[in-house]
Amino acid sequence: MATQHESHQTVSITKIVTVYPKVLQPQRVLNLSNLDRQCHMLMYLVFFYNNPSDHQAYENLSPNSVFNSLKYGLEVTLSVWYPAAGRLSLNRSDGTELNLLCNNDGAILVEAMTRVKISELGDFSEYNEFFENLVYKPVIDGNFSKMPLLVAQVTRFGCGGYSIGIGASHSLFDGPAAYSFFTAWAYNSTIVKRECVIELHKPVHERGTLLLGNSQASKGITTLPTTSNPQIRPAAIDHLYQLIMQETSEKKKSYEHQLPQIGGSDQKNKYVLKTYHLSTAMMQDLKKKHFFYGRDYLHYSSFEVLSAHLWKARTKALGLSKEKMVCLQFSVDTRKKMVPPLPESFSGNAYVLASVILTVGELEEASHEAIIEKIRAAKKTVNNDYVKVYIEALKEGQQASLPPLKELTLVSDWTRMPFHKIEFFHGQAAYASPLFPPVPQVVYFMQNPIDNGGVDIRIGLDAQTINAFTYYFLTNVQ
Repeated sequence: MATQHESHQTVSITKIVTVYPKVLQPQRVLNLSNLDRQCHMLMYLVFFYNNPSDHQAYENLSPNSVFNSLKYGLEVTLSVWYPAAGRLSLNRSDGTELNLLCNNDGAILVEAMTRVKISELGDFSEYNEFFENLVYKPVIDGNFSKMPLLVAQVTRFGCGGYSIGIGASHSLFDGPAAYSFFTAWAYNSTIVKRECVIELHKPVHERGTLLLGNSQASKGITTLPTTSNPQIRPAAIDHLYQLIMQETSEKKKSYEHQLPQIGGSDQKNKYVLKTYHLSTAMMQDLKKKHFFYGRDYLHYSSFEVLSAHLWKARTKALGLSKEKMVCLQFSVDTRKKMVPPLPESFSGNAYVLASVILTVGELEEASHEAIIEKIRAAKKTVNNDYVKVYIEALKEGQQASLPPLKELTLVSDWTRMPFHKIEFFHGQAAYASPLFPPVPQVVYFMQNPIDNGGVDIRIGLDAQTINAFTYYFLTNVQ
């Protein structure tokens, strides 16, 4: 029998519907790039909206009207973003290559209710296991071709507030594309009539030049090319190869030519998601402390400063020996780096990883400024040729799962994608919280809804390193 507390925290699903495009598109196959094939899992984001009853436009707002408005808006949006209503499929020639079947099978929309009040959830920026109840997780019984590529759950809280939890396959979108899709859906839903008009750009779904070198299998698994020649591997792949060889030499296991399968094992229980907020003042203090040597410290971006500082802090917290190699990798948008450039409204995955590798001793001795120069140099190497070789490298090699590499620090910058500003209701969300990612140790830099100049850093940490990381990361910036 459930306790009173458990009963209070129950989230009850009241409705599940399949939402189809308002205008059906002819069925066809959309060829995916190897960037799309790295991870086909659903990525979840939960938007929180406080009780809107103080706004006159919400006087007659009911859960049913909210659900119907979201459903209508999704129908309209799927008519343009039609791949989101499709399903993943393997090509018929050899059954090894993952593509997207645009077949109008639809997205899933769920209505739910709970007696919990939004205020009881505390700080939205901190991950809460209860958030997992605010998203819909379809059961696919191992058949990924039946998995909907877009699922959403709108939950009404006991206080009258709402959450909208959305899961989208990473094969569909990267961050900027997801932001554009959610913005279009919110605008088309018109839960509350808006006075402003938003210009919605028509998405471009064709993968174009990213399809180069796409002839071999890559079933959602990131792999190394079979050659051991570092001259024909992009830096991010070569550096990861070096970390794996380092791991191999220590564990004496045959992992050669393999990268970790994204989402291939249950890593969730090994990590704790923590969020650190660096306020505007703290960011300025951090820059002044490490970068003010007779010239303007504003010359350095927040991303560069945070990446250098975080890499040093995380590595120190791990307590690795000085001869160990450690690597910082961060995502780079290639839309403007391709020749010709990809359209700004490109809807697929257009990010590759740039990389810096050092020994622990070198990282400890290097100044923040020196590390930033290496970050900038790594970013400059990402050009049209780098992207082509990167995509080519992803298609080759054997497939096998590996444990996460603690020597690898992965950073994803969301600060230019202010998800909290998407207005499904009147006004921006109180917070937009990502749930556990397929790679839990990845670091997200996110805008803070209240402190415009501040940054929220979401990171997955091994429980044993939390205290040490907190100390090294926050020392002299509080």
